[in-house]
Amino acid sequence: MEKWLNEILNQTYTRVKVLKRTEKSEISVWMHHELKKKLVKRVFRGEKSVYQTLLTLQHPNLPRVYQVSEKNRKVTVLEEYIDGITVSEVLETGLYSQKGVRKIGMALCDALSVLHENRIVHRDIKPENIMITRANRIVLIDFDAARTFKPDKTKDTVALGTADYAAPEQFDIRQSDRRTDIYAMGILMNVMLTGEHPSKVVVKGHMGRVIKKCINVLPSKRYADAEALKRAILY
Repeated sequence: MEKWLNEILNQTYTRVKVLKRTEKSEISVWMHHELKKKLVKRVFRGEKSVYQTLLTLQHPNLPRVYQVSEKNRKVTVLEEYIDGITVSEVLETGLYSQKGVRKIGMALCDALSVLHENRIVHRDIKPENIMITRANRIVLIDFDAARTFKPDKTKDTVALGTADYAAPEQFDIRQSDRRTDIYAMGILMNVMLTGEHPSKVVVKGHMGRVIKKCINVLPSKRYADAEALKRAILY
């Protein structure tokens, strides 16, 4: 399958640029010769189950996955190219208003509801992984740290995520679940509103109370799911 994918890419697409390259992964952008349409090729070492599930999902706040293959423990994914800017890039120019945070927060909650219904925990929600297109489409990207929740497991196989946004259970003996993403949402919203991690300062008022509930050390004290968080954001 990997050989077939490379043949298709080489014959039909030209590589435009490499977005990211590490010892464990490479993300690159390719352009279709005739259609002038871009796609993203993602190669990494890890679980393919998450991307296999994403193959079956279509949601405006999630990237479309076109193909998944595996060879020699390397997973190759062809997915939709999202043309836009990240929340991180927006924050370089200034903070978000509460209205802006609500808009992005609601879209992310919708994406998370679909993911969690399919037992996917993203585990790396942060400004760099949220894209905004010119048409104001909000898309949660980068599922390399994501995992499929397994009811029979008591802890994660591998600790992944970005330290400032990762919930405590991502680094101890507990298994991450949908409430892990709720924790990261709390960090994200506070950073968007204040520019600071909530360990330094928490926004005041209703949104501050929502954020504090999201980032409770105990998962049982957080919002139970993305729908409950969305209702709280809309309050």
